[in-house]
Amino acid sequence: MRCVNVIGNSCAGKSTFAARLAAAIGVPHVELDVLYWEPGWIEVPREVFRHRVAAATAGSGWVSDGNYSIARDIVWPRVDTVIWLDYPFAMVLWRSLRRTVNRVFRGERCCNGNRESLRRTLSRDSIILWVVTTHARRRREFRDLLPGLAAQGTQVVTLRTAGAAERWLADLENSP
Repeated sequence: MRCVNVIGNSCAGKSTFAARLAAAIGVPHVELDVLYWEPGWIEVPREVFRHRVAAATAGSGWVSDGNYSIARDIVWPRVDTVIWLDYPFAMVLWRSLRRTVNRVFRGERCCNGNRESLRRTLSRDSIILWVVTTHARRRREFRDLLPGLAAQGTQVVTLRTAGAAERWLADLENSP
């Protein structure tokens, strides 16, 4: 396990999981949101993002997190493992609410120094709204795509609870 993509619904904890995994196996952590979002929540042009992803995943080992379909054709041919954090809707919704409240009211920053705002939270750009509208579709998409990836020889790990993810990481971190 040297080139890994951690996928899952928004607010599942992909970045946190990926950072721990990257540290455990001694490779860089590639946060796709950081490559996609510029300060001020400005989306980079498609080709710039794809170039950044290709450069970040060109090495012999890395752990990326994110589901960007516009870069899947770059990332997935390079992976030996995909880890799907397939968490229930209620859990992901709760995490999105908790994370958004913390970011809005505590001023916590995320990718490239961006901040959530109450205005953004109450707009069509809300991460909470995104979780509500994409959760079921994203699960169907991964259920359809991952068997084909596994058939090509890629290891696919599906973790359905935060406890299972924690145990999986702890086992990895404690292995010789």
